[in-house]
Amino acid sequence: MSELIDNSRERKKRLKELILKLHSGEPEQKVRQELLETLSRIPYGEVVEVEQELISEGLPESEVLKLCDAHSAVLQGHVDLSGSKTIPDGHPVEVMINENAELKKLTIAITALLLEIEEGDDSSFPAKVMKLRGLFNNLFDVDKHYLRKEYLLFPFLENQGITGPPKVMWGKHDEIRELIKGSIDVLQTENLTREELTAAAEIILKPALRGVEEMTVKEEEILLPMSLDKLTEANWYEICRQSLEIGFCLYDPPVDWKPRWAAEAEEPEMHKSGNSIQLPTGGFTTEELLSILNTLPVDMTFVDKNDKVKYFSQSAERIFKRNRAILNRDVRHCHPPASAHIVDKIIEDFRSGRQNRAPFWINLGEKFVHIEYFALRNENGEYLGTLEVSQDLTKYRVLEGEQRILSYT
Repeated sequence: MSELIDNSRERKKRLKELILKLHSGEPEQKVRQELLETLSRIPYGEVVEVEQELISEGLPESEVLKLCDAHSAVLQGHVDLSGSKTIPDGHPVEVMINENAELKKLTIAITALLLEIEEGDDSSFPAKVMKLRGLFNNLFDVDKHYLRKEYLLFPFLENQGITGPPKVMWGKHDEIRELIKGSIDVLQTENLTREELTAAAEIILKPALRGVEEMTVKEEEILLPMSLDKLTEANWYEICRQSLEIGFCLYDPPVDWKPRWAAEAEEPEMHKSGNSIQLPTGGFTTEELLSILNTLPVDMTFVDKNDKVKYFSQSAERIFKRNRAILNRDVRHCHPPASAHIVDKIIEDFRSGRQNRAPFWINLGEKFVHIEYFALRNENGEYLGTLEVSQDLTKYRVLEGEQRILSYT
């Protein structure tokens, strides 16, 4: 079968035959062995082309979706990535690969915790279930990773005539989302027993983990190398510009990638004072507003009416650390599981109008920290979201007497 090595048409024909054997019910291991015997390495672009051809020839997308995991398992480690391009720092593909690395760390941690629970003693079971719930809340951050693919990457691929594989992958995203949501629901069950959790782990928790892990392989071995070949630098720059609107997954890119031509074109903009923002009592530039927000001696985080984190200030002395991976995340997933129900109650009270503020104060090491949530409403009283304001009051608690402006030196 060596004649297949340099013959793309014959190689794709053989790959299609192998995938159809999976469709007819042949065991994965048998098909994998045939693959090894006839096609040791397959260029990533040909895998996508074959999947597209199968759909064009009438194999239903739903059937390709069912086959997706099987043929990915067969192909894993046998896709030739030698022709893939170098990826610059901060590029959307590099960001997705780094997000995948964080997702893999998280799935490994969850798998290890599940094993501990299965083998551990009953005394630590409730605490471990609580920890597991928090880890699955973090895992749902993968939603932002998938949304960037679905709304930013896939449209450019579809413009290139690559329509089938994105639809199939989107279907897998939805399956994974439902598995993670279902896992969180199970872990929120009151008085959950070890036996119930063990059963649920086989049915839903572990399949959720496998789904996330397998998707990282599909992306890194097929989707991303192929996308680098198909999309232009201008396409990637547009994806990069819009990515922050959706947010990042468990990872905050330390570098904002920009093509040289875009940086040169925008250089004059750096000397402008920024866009003007006019309010009823005055106005400022965006540069001035940013400086004001980051100079105020408080931490601010804004959650919109859909319960998504949309903004946080970056003062020099932040109390609670934030990074851009939190943007567009459900606020409930930003708090420990033990306090998630309190967050729900505050938001519901604000949304219904029963309350407008919720103050708290805590001792954080040597700091005395005041935290207050405020309901934001428009002039008609409609709920716009919640503002969290935190301030270190330690130094103010010891003030005595007065210090007037005339005493300034």
